[in-house]
Amino acid sequence: PLQEATIVGGVPVGPRNIGWMTGRDHTLTYLEALDGGDPNADVEYRDRLMRLELAASPREVLHTEFRYAGLSISESGTGFLSEFDQPTRTRRLWRVPMDDPDAKELLWERNSEDRYGDPGTPLTMLNDDGHRFVRQDGDWIFLTGAGASDQGDRPFLDRFNLETGESERLWRAGTDSYETMVAVLDDDANRILTRYETRAEPPNFYVRDLESGQRTALTDFPDPHPQLSGIQKQFVTYERDDGVQLSATLLLPPGYVEGQRLPVVVWAYPREYSNADVAGQVRGNPNQFTRIGGYSHLFFLTQGYAVFDAATMPIVGGNLANDTYVEQLVASGQAAVDKLVDLGVGDRDRIGIGGHSYGAFMTANILAHSDAFRAGIARSGAYNRTLTPFGFQNERRTYWEAPEVYFNMSPFMAADQVNEPMLMIHGLADNNSGTFPIQSERMFAALEGHGATARLIMLENESHGYRARESVMHTLAEMVEWFDVYLKNAEPRRITF
Repeated sequence: PLQEATIVGGVPVGPRNIGWMTGRDHTLTYLEALDGGDPNADVEYRDRLMRLELAASPREVLHTEFRYAGLSISESGTGFLSEFDQPTRTRRLWRVPMDDPDAKELLWERNSEDRYGDPGTPLTMLNDDGHRFVRQDGDWIFLTGAGASDQGDRPFLDRFNLETGESERLWRAGTDSYETMVAVLDDDANRILTRYETRAEPPNFYVRDLESGQRTALTDFPDPHPQLSGIQKQFVTYERDDGVQLSATLLLPPGYVEGQRLPVVVWAYPREYSNADVAGQVRGNPNQFTRIGGYSHLFFLTQGYAVFDAATMPIVGGNLANDTYVEQLVASGQAAVDKLVDLGVGDRDRIGIGGHSYGAFMTANILAHSDAFRAGIARSGAYNRTLTPFGFQNERRTYWEAPEVYFNMSPFMAADQVNEPMLMIHGLADNNSGTFPIQSERMFAALEGHGATARLIMLENESHGYRARESVMHTLAEMVEWFDVYLKNAEPRRITF
């Protein structure tokens, strides 16, 4: 259906998500909104799943209290229905007898942002007809997940009994490597295909026998850049002044001597969370192999910089998180600088900030509202939120509902306060709805008009990311030169009284 009338955060009215029904020939399924597509409507049920067979009238299969989020079916005819409520971040998984959907049984209900509490996703497989089914062995199904923990992500494979609720762990990645499950290789899940890597070893594929514990290599891909094998990597945790836990991966260049203070690049991307507990959860795994390519900021490691990578910038507060966006962002940035100084890796005069897309938006805001960083790099960003008036990221309020939030969050409105050098890079063909090229063009004009030190690079024929060899090399050259001048070789800041 046409979507011109779809409201922010809503869904189209009429049939949507049309597709073939798993396990049934000549049968289509589609969704219909029961709330008029309006997430703010007070209704008993949000969606219903419809079935349409050849030469028959449509009929309802099931309905959901929250917004429908997916249905997987086992070969025995058991459905696994997911539904999601965005305002409360609640996700549910139901066990549904497809011959009697009203007899569904709740398997679990959880906060979708709580990665530590994620029990996993039912494992699916392709049958001989090419249909994808949930793998089921009697009363047991298999669950896979990222295995998030305070030690980082440790992927797992579990068996889960649908009748008793009993869960049995079949495999979990170790603490000295990063290993993900690619596929189950037999009906009993005794043999699995995994992708294994460590800080020193590049990813390779293995067959792991879960009964014997034996791991057999299938590939032997070499290190793609042995010149960088001396990169040192450390997972770091620290705390914001309001008590929110933060984390980042500190990467040090080959040959680094402990105690040496280097110019540091902090690279980040803000995310919204409903509460401080989930915001402080560890993401990623420090044991992953560091692979550098494209226009990655990690190339700064080849130029004598340290990189504080994936520094968390949580914005806490659920649907109202952005009411204090700037304050939380500045606090997270300051905490990162303080930690780098405390570690003895950086000094306050030579720490820069950078990011891509929403990370570019972050960079401009931090430079506008604080003096924690010496310079910044902003790629493919948005800077004026009034140009995205119907919401952005997890913001569901429109500009007309919360004009002060849009205004206060826009670094364009504070361009006169940016007193650190900022490099902006943008693709001229950027078709991402939130980051049209005009965003960088107008921000640069505002900076230039106020006498700020700024540079804008517009890349021909490039979209939100950059692909051409010329564009990649141009981007890297501009980034390194900018921070060499305004960060690495910058004079100490003047102290004023």
